[in-house]
Amino acid sequence: MLTQIKDIALKLAPRLIEIRRHLHSHPELSGQEYHTSAYVAGVLSSSGVHVREAVGKTGVVGEVQGHGSDRRLLAIRTDMDALPINERTGLEFTSRATGVMHACGHDVHTTVGLGTAMVLSELASQLPGNVRLLFQPAEETAQGASWMIADGVMENVSAILSVHVFPSIPAGKVGIRYGALTAAADELEITIIGESGHGARPHEAIDAIWIAAQVITTLQQAISRTQNPLRPVVLSIGQITGGRAPNVIADQVKLLGSVRSLHPETRTNLPGWIEKIVANICHSYGAQYEMSYRPGVPGVQNNIGLSQILQTAAEEAWGSDRVLVLTEPSLGAEDFSRYLEHAPGAMFRLGVGYEDRTNYPLHHPQFEVNEAAIVTGVVTLAYAAVKYWQ
Repeated sequence: MLTQIKDIALKLAPRLIEIRRHLHSHPELSGQEYHTSAYVAGVLSSSGVHVREAVGKTGVVGEVQGHGSDRRLLAIRTDMDALPINERTGLEFTSRATGVMHACGHDVHTTVGLGTAMVLSELASQLPGNVRLLFQPAEETAQGASWMIADGVMENVSAILSVHVFPSIPAGKVGIRYGALTAAADELEITIIGESGHGARPHEAIDAIWIAAQVITTLQQAISRTQNPLRPVVLSIGQITGGRAPNVIADQVKLLGSVRSLHPETRTNLPGWIEKIVANICHSYGAQYEMSYRPGVPGVQNNIGLSQILQTAAEEAWGSDRVLVLTEPSLGAEDFSRYLEHAPGAMFRLGVGYEDRTNYPLHHPQFEVNEAAIVTGVVTLAYAAVKYWQ
């Protein structure tokens, strides 16, 4: 069946590039994917795929019915939303939405999902089981997966596969990661409460800005001295607000940040560890504090067996020299992990880089993809789906 999949994908290639460029030109932010979802539904319907719209608010679900007796249902998830970034690629099909850009490759993900649906629909009579294709909104805000799950997309699903572009891997190659793929990402809010005073007499006040600086510095230093270096933790304070005037000692400072970790036990212990440091510093200088630690999405833990299916499918399709087994996870976050709370799954990295030019990273205003990667992604996903039932 691999030959058939490749033939169909190559035949579809011009159409898939057209789809990707349309999506790239019309990006929509998380939860606002109205045009995108209507477009996706139209492509699926025209390919003979049964469609459900408005799933998970602006999500779309496609169902490909196989003709075999295997009762296991395989889901394939791709995401559709864009980012609030001004595009600076200079492409002919650049974003038409001011301040919005597909800078994380979700236009490619959606296109690969549609191409996979087209291929599998054409081969439906040869499929041993059924495939459910999930086109998810709001991945960038880590909400969309939960919306989709709440609308029942994981009912009866036995396994789930997904893909994410990777600009540091050349187009035509695939990256496979066993085990931890991405990190858990949590939100941190700390308010330091001091006492105001005259800027000329700091000893009569409790300087919340200075104490906040001690908190930030100590947290960063303490990671390297008190956390297991084999279990990475990244704590980033991204926003600081406080103070009233240049000559007034600040009585309150708010810190907002993110905390990322790979190991579940480390993640469990982080809130108490952070609060202990904050409490000790504030106590030392007579300040009070308020702290909120909000768990975000867990890390993606790729299922070993499904990762092996993806690797075997990619190697048979493209050769072992074009398949990379990745030795390191990413400290980025992915709400694909929410689906893994309901069924085993795996996500692979799709190389989209150029070998003869600068490859800008994800979320960069000049991020581009080599469109040759689209067929690579479609064939890999479609063939992995077939091999899932073997």
